[in-house]
Amino acid sequence: MTERKSDFTLPTNMLDDLFSTQEERDDAKLSKIRDIPLIEIDDFPEHPFKVRDDEDMIQLVESVKERGVITPATVRQKEDGRYEIISGHRRKRACELAGFETLRCEVVDLDRDEAIILMVESNYQRSQILPSEKAFAYKMRLEAMNRKAGRPSKENLTPVESDYEKLRTNEKFANEVGESREQIRRYIRLTNLVPELLEFVDEGRIKMRPAVELSYLDEDCQRDVVDEIDLNDCTPSHDQTIRMRKFFDEGKLTTEAIQAIMSEEKPNQREKIVLRGDRVRQLIPKNISVSQTEDYVCKALEHYNNFLRRRAERDER
Repeated sequence: MTERKSDFTLPTNMLDDLFSTQEERDDAKLSKIRDIPLIEIDDFPEHPFKVRDDEDMIQLVESVKERGVITPATVRQKEDGRYEIISGHRRKRACELAGFETLRCEVVDLDRDEAIILMVESNYQRSQILPSEKAFAYKMRLEAMNRKAGRPSKENLTPVESDYEKLRTNEKFANEVGESREQIRRYIRLTNLVPELLEFVDEGRIKMRPAVELSYLDEDCQRDVVDEIDLNDCTPSHDQTIRMRKFFDEGKLTTEAIQAIMSEEKPNQREKIVLRGDRVRQLIPKNISVSQTEDYVCKALEHYNNFLRRRAERDER
């Protein structure tokens, strides 16, 4: 009688876990931790999180000088033999500033999309994340998740199945980061802004919703908006950006149209002087028409200011 062979086989890594002790597994992990020369470590391509030489970095440099790198950075080895940092860009920069030649790293075996997912996840816990950082990080992470799920990457958050639960990719991601699907969509739209407008968003000069509307304009129109912001020292309101987008969709958004919209006075951006009409009117001669009122008041104020200046000069004698 022929012995029947089973079609069931366990993955090699699972067999290793079954027939190895925790101590052996810990030793295997330690074998992947090594000191790698800084000159052999490349930054992650299109890394969305900025590394700033700020006060926090100064403190990190002092910590590294005193105690070294306590938590190893995470890197993967590339085909050319060099290393690509996944997590630990700030630690790498701190070692550079501290004058170190190596960085303690854990070498992991990940493909490109797995590395992107881990890179973004490892930066979620930062105390301060700029809108632009979130925008590009969310976009990179979703595109990687879509590719891992075998679906084409689309900005409109195309639904795909995850490996372990039947949720769409965007729903799963929204649950992970604690943002609504709509808010994630807004952040990703910011990646369509020119750098100058994106910087205004990071600085808080342009809010999220107006920025999203501006992201639908082409580069030329966006740069016209930047010019008007610089010229008038004011940013567009949500209502103004909605009208700009509408004009753009209709093919009517010219440089002149942007100038006209941006030149509108907004209550929240320019302080107004409010004068009681009845009190002011009593002081203006009846032969002065309404259209002449502003000119009359300005001349009266100029005359009064000259009077005050002459009196001050006389008192100083």
